[in-house]
Amino acid sequence: AQYEIVLPKTGVLLFGLTERKDARASAATSSDGLIPRAVAALKDKFGDALVVMTDVCMCEYTYHGHCGLLDADGYVLNDETLEILGRIAVSHGEAGADVVAPSGMIDGMVGAIRTALDGDGLERVAILSYAAKYASAFYGPFREAAEGAPAFGDRKSHQLDPANAREALREASLDVEQGADALMVKPALGYLDVVRSVRERFSELPLAAYNVSGEYAMVKAAAANGWLDERAVVLEVLTGIRRAGADLVVTYHAKDAAAWLQERS
Repeated sequence: AQYEIVLPKTGVLLFGLTERKDARASAATSSDGLIPRAVAALKDKFGDALVVMTDVCMCEYTYHGHCGLLDADGYVLNDETLEILGRIAVSHGEAGADVVAPSGMIDGMVGAIRTALDGDGLERVAILSYAAKYASAFYGPFREAAEGAPAFGDRKSHQLDPANAREALREASLDVEQGADALMVKPALGYLDVVRSVRERFSELPLAAYNVSGEYAMVKAAAANGWLDERAVVLEVLTGIRRAGADLVVTYHAKDAAAWLQERS
């Protein structure tokens, strides 16, 4: 079989892991925080040869692990969270990020971030929105590694029901109206129908699909047990995601896949 996974540039998507966690995710908004410093270092070394994208959310910086500010009953305060997301995005843009990627599925997040970026003179910073992010069980390995699982409750109030494909199109449409430059579907493998539907409805925008940690871990575990050929399966998985309509695949297989594809060329 022939595999075609071609991207115009090399890119990375950065997530911040910190021990400094509080109710307002203050470590996420600092201009000298982990992500702004990492962005500046990468752009200084690689310049325009590397597209630097950054995750914009509060869950990794709050002690409770939720994606926004909470009220006294533990519910996410949607509108109050938007201002903080805007500040996070601006701190990343000022450091040199090419793309910011809001991932919390907070209503109005794309519009709020676009307004904040433009107000700071960062009109050229693009927004890759996690437009269709499902309340999936496949995030487990990443949340464990990042210590980012909710300390209580879940994220079903703002992430999508795995049984609902139609809402993905509605959410994507809202993000496009608010100024999203690209869209993301997450996870990938269990939602290839959603990837295809979003591609067909919004053909004018780049589309990403996130091959998440649980999907990655399943392949790695099976390969470690000798149950399958890791290289062949990884390339088949990534090809399937691309075939469904994704222009960009975010995956933990990236380094291995890049090496394998270079060997084939």
